[in-house]
Amino acid sequence: MKRLMSGNEAIARGLYEAGVTFASAYPGTPSTEILEQAATYEEMYAEWAPNEKVAAEAAIGASIAGVRAFAAMKMVGLNVAADPLYTFSYLGINGGFVFVSADDPGMHSSQNEQDNRQYAKAMKIAMFEPSDSQECLAMVKEAYAVSETYGVPVMLRLTTRICHSESAVQTAARTEFTPVPYVKAREKMDAVPAISKVRRYVVEEREEKLRRYAETSPFNVTEMHDTRIGIVAAGAAYMYAKEALGERASYLKLGFTYPLPLEKIRAFAAQVDTLYVVEELEPFMEEMIRAAGIPCRGKEVIPNIDELNPNIVGNGILQKAAVGIQLDDGFTVPRPPTLCAGCPHRGFFYELGKRKDTVMVGDIGCYALGGAAPLSAKDLAVCMGSAFSVSHGLCHGFAQSGQQKRVVGVMGDSTFFHTGINSLMEVVYNRSSAICVILDNRITGMTGHQDHPGTGYTLKGEATTPIAIETVVRALGIPRVRSVNPLQLQEMKEALDWAFAVTDAPSVIITKWPCVLKKFTPEETRQYKVRRVPCRVDRDTCIGCKTCLRTGCPALRYETDSRKAHISQADCVGCTVCLQVCPVQAIAAEEGA
Repeated sequence: MKRLMSGNEAIARGLYEAGVTFASAYPGTPSTEILEQAATYEEMYAEWAPNEKVAAEAAIGASIAGVRAFAAMKMVGLNVAADPLYTFSYLGINGGFVFVSADDPGMHSSQNEQDNRQYAKAMKIAMFEPSDSQECLAMVKEAYAVSETYGVPVMLRLTTRICHSESAVQTAARTEFTPVPYVKAREKMDAVPAISKVRRYVVEEREEKLRRYAETSPFNVTEMHDTRIGIVAAGAAYMYAKEALGERASYLKLGFTYPLPLEKIRAFAAQVDTLYVVEELEPFMEEMIRAAGIPCRGKEVIPNIDELNPNIVGNGILQKAAVGIQLDDGFTVPRPPTLCAGCPHRGFFYELGKRKDTVMVGDIGCYALGGAAPLSAKDLAVCMGSAFSVSHGLCHGFAQSGQQKRVVGVMGDSTFFHTGINSLMEVVYNRSSAICVILDNRITGMTGHQDHPGTGYTLKGEATTPIAIETVVRALGIPRVRSVNPLQLQEMKEALDWAFAVTDAPSVIITKWPCVLKKFTPEETRQYKVRRVPCRVDRDTCIGCKTCLRTGCPALRYETDSRKAHISQADCVGCTVCLQVCPVQAIAAEEGA
């Protein structure tokens, strides 16, 4: 039957139909929903791993055991997983091994804009690029066939538009895969130098076989129309080109993009007047096509920054901009992202932001918003799990340069389990005075409430052993640890005072309160007493000082006509942070309000 599916849903369906039995991932937009959907199929074991490296390693283990295995990650996650994947390229394949790299052109939800097609070339593995949901499903199934036929890990390169756009998908029944019995074969599985030196030649021989496959792959197809313009494109870029140019151009649509089918491209180029390479971000295909001696145009007309769209492609090739919907000035209102009303991070940022000569190092998560006005607490951030390591370096750098500044590193609970534990080890082992804060909101927040090792539940919703953050911190050798409720500002202030008072040793503060949007577990319902009573402003008492607005809560308003604060009853959840900062006690939370 046909069903409307997003690309992520279709990938999961493809795993099901291909007989995959093991899938692992760390959640990261735009790839998160793949594993969430995979977990709905009883025939597949699906798990959240602590990070992408562990997910890849677990899937590699399942593949070696002889079953079809899968791992998923966003593009920066592949940076974390690259270590095992580079080496697995040298080793043998038993059950097929496929992984997704979900790139994010335009940085809708990412800290950088990287083109992970480069990884396929560097690792010397095979790569597919679907352009719609139907191809997502079909390419998953073909990827496993390629993996097992050629003994190669296979990468599916998706982008945000492919992950989240929906189109009709023809589904089919599941085909069970017969596991390959494990047989000891150290000569192709043990990555020590003597064996890897031999396997290095196998990789080159395999790549030549993949080049021949690329020339006949059913996903590399030609569409001939007007031959004055020829387009080589893959993935979403093909869709943009097709929408912009229609039958004014001919197309070589590539679905298998590494190794490239260079002879097929050469033959197509001979049939058109001018060959254009349309691709998002870097000139990945263009450089290989030029190196093969095939004249083409690419990045001189198609930008390598930001997400493409039909207008950009049409304007680049035809030098004629499409006319879209025109909106009057002021039609849309800017709406910068902000912490949710009732977010447990707000109290921490409010108190920290008042401290002078403090450098706050952030990380990747909801708390990235702590640098925006009016909280303005965060100074910088680098990558996931780096907050404590960077803070350690800052402490030593400031000491060496004579700058009198305190350094506070901040990361969330899921990030702590991801790579923050290693980061904290650096602080302990090499001795710095960093104040390390773990914002434990009991869930993986920004990507949509996925469980992690600290929640006590697996991706399948099964109860498991929760790992206590405070126990881990103390086990690493930090005796100065304090857990607080960040919504109680006095408690939060005292914890910061306690940490700032010591300058020759690290301190760890754990703020513990569930995300305001989280569905509580039975344990959390018993532990956290949440009233959920909206706060109200007594207009007679309010002096219009705007102190409450400095908490950055989106439920708060300032009425210019009355010069009074106002709280939206639809948005307020009664966290009482604004109540605690009001200098004249004009805000109250009343039962029954």
